[in-house]
Amino acid sequence: MPRIHTYLTFNGNCREALSFYKNCLNAELNLQTVGESPLSETMPDKMKNCILQGILFTKNFVIMGSDMVGHKGLQQGNNMSLMLDCESEEEIERLFSLLSGGGQVLHPLERTHLGAMIGDFTDRYGNNWLLHCKGTNTDAER
Repeated sequence: MPRIHTYLTFNGNCREALSFYKNCLNAELNLQTVGESPLSETMPDKMKNCILQGILFTKNFVIMGSDMVGHKGLQQGNNMSLMLDCESEEEIERLFSLLSGGGQVLHPLERTHLGAMIGDFTDRYGNNWLLHCKGTNTDAER
């Protein structure tokens, strides 16, 4: 069965954003610049430090990113969110606080009628996040 990975495009700040996510999510990060690739010979010098491909990963997820924007330029919208399914209330509260720092909280963490915790925000890089934590000991989940 194929797996889906989130792929984010940035406008020159991919290294900064993926490093921020790495620290918040305690993940591993591999980065390749344009200058480290065969593309280096055909790209302008100002592009050499741009991220050709970044891979942020843990055993539970992969987030990929790049500074390689198409000819139309970067167009961000609200049609995609990174959804983190957290294992505990402590984890969701910690990650929500870290990742939303410098961004805009759209819906603070709250408990749903089914007992789950959920909240969402746009981070400082313009990416949308939805954090969820399954409720415990509710009638709806028994």
